[in-house]
Amino acid sequence: MTMLRAFTTGPFTGRHAAILTVLFFLVVITVNFIMARAALQTFGGTVVENSYVASQSFNGWLHEAKREQDLGWGAVAKRRSDNRVSIRLSGVPAGTVTLTGEARHPLGTLADRRLAFARQADGSFLSAQPLPAGRWQLRLAVNAAGQVWRSQQNL
Repeated sequence: MTMLRAFTTGPFTGRHAAILTVLFFLVVITVNFIMARAALQTFGGTVVENSYVASQSFNGWLHEAKREQDLGWGAVAKRRSDNRVSIRLSGVPAGTVTLTGEARHPLGTLADRRLAFARQADGSFLSAQPLPAGRWQLRLAVNAAGQVWRSQQNL
């Protein structure tokens, strides 16, 4: 009790215990509120409108991904010094090829960017617009020979 007397003018009472308990929970609630607010303001995860409806499409998405994988197509994306994106495709049949892309910031702090690509003389594709500096997730869609192939890469 001598240790507790150093901070009080008299004996440690129920009133002191109640004040400490209230202060403890005020600190816990305040920290929880601050952390929850920070989490909600910085959340950059993937969200769907209706989880149940999305789950009903899941097997179809798996089947589509398997079909696309069986095509054997590939894409390598690189950022050039001017921040434009260069794409080199492999395994895609010759002929008319259309390439579209969308760049997403992984933390959701920057707006998504649609990218238009033009075919270059060497067969690669080059984005018309540059991407801002930083890390991006690039989603590509290739249309060729009546087939669609999708890919996602980090830049």
